[in-house]
Amino acid sequence: MQRQSLLPFLHKTPGYARIAGKLRAQNFGDKQLDDSSLPDLQEFPTRNKNPGRSWMTPITTLTQKAEKTTPSLGQPWLSSPTWDTTWILGPALISASCALIFKEQMEACQSVPLWVWVCFILMVDVAHVYASLFRTYLDPKAFSKNKVVLLVMPVVAWLGGTVLYWIGDQYFWRGLVYLAVFHFIRQQFGFMMLYGRRDSAAAKKYRWLDHTAIYTATVYPLLFWHTHVRDFSWFGATEFFDCVPAFVNEIGFAAYVLVAAAYFSKEIFLAKQGQINIPKNLLLLTTAYSWWTCIVAVNSDLAFTITNVVSHGVPYMALVWLYHGRAAREKEMSAPGAVSAWGRGWRKLLISNAFIFVASMVLLAYIEEGFWDSLVWREHWAVFAPFWRIPHQADPLLLAIIVPFLALPQSTHYLLDGLIWKVKERGSVWSA
Repeated sequence: MQRQSLLPFLHKTPGYARIAGKLRAQNFGDKQLDDSSLPDLQEFPTRNKNPGRSWMTPITTLTQKAEKTTPSLGQPWLSSPTWDTTWILGPALISASCALIFKEQMEACQSVPLWVWVCFILMVDVAHVYASLFRTYLDPKAFSKNKVVLLVMPVVAWLGGTVLYWIGDQYFWRGLVYLAVFHFIRQQFGFMMLYGRRDSAAAKKYRWLDHTAIYTATVYPLLFWHTHVRDFSWFGATEFFDCVPAFVNEIGFAAYVLVAAAYFSKEIFLAKQGQINIPKNLLLLTTAYSWWTCIVAVNSDLAFTITNVVSHGVPYMALVWLYHGRAAREKEMSAPGAVSAWGRGWRKLLISNAFIFVASMVLLAYIEEGFWDSLVWREHWAVFAPFWRIPHQADPLLLAIIVPFLALPQSTHYLLDGLIWKVKERGSVWSA
């Protein structure tokens, strides 16, 4: 039996701190033992539920369980390698790869087909915004502790949007698109922080480089967009500023290459010490790959729409589902009488069933887009025919009120999302 397999048992002994302190001073092969390699307390319960047996689980059972769980505990997956790869990392990889494989067909497509608009814009892009409801307004504890922020933020967004739209609709859309861009970038930064939450002391010294790398992977493609004519847009034709000189792009590309070289040099250095963070590296690679593909490599509205929407919306919904679905089940199991039967049923209905969880967001997205299409756009009668009884509005003053109001789910989501995922603040109700 290897000495490392005794850790689960030692983790439970009263002299654990003294023994573990001695063990940390020893090398096990090429690996220096530290706290990050120790199993979590919750993984190895000491009390045996069978009163007829000894109170302590046999050491052989603990050893076998440790050997089975150590590989997954060694990497900071949010759930598991399979789950994270499928729902967090995979969407960017798959969508970007499809854009490259079908590059010619997508660049030849002059507009986004209706089925693509429904499947990706409506059911993913618009729908994922409502996932934040489960972490804010539909979470009684979060709403109670942050009521002022949650009630004031939409009002501020609406009033600010109305002022911008009244000055000129192009200012409103430009402000909203830069807010969206900031939100998209910060989401990737947030995932980077989550995957780096168990980094060793040596790896934490280079955290500034991790931050620089993820920002560079997302910002440079946008800089390229600002200095090149592209056949796609985020919300409309006059969104980004077009006064950025071309030489800025050249400087940005040089920085892009230097930061990438520095990051991978750092990873090689850490790998030689036996420290490699697989999910964090995969996140950076898939982020850089998808953003470069949909903005720089492929000049297509269809490719940008699919890649941008899938790589952002699917992981966000998956993260909310993972966090709140698991939290709801754990709370119900630990304290089944803490909430009413109606409360347990409501939580189970919305968050404990994946299909209903997604369907509820898609329904809200359909209602929102129905009002958009009837009041403002008038583009998709086949999808929103029931809403077309609402009269179309063309008065600029009315639109200055209506458009920012209809955009509240998006603007509020962009603003709040920077507050509701706290990695460092463990005492916060919004700690991840």
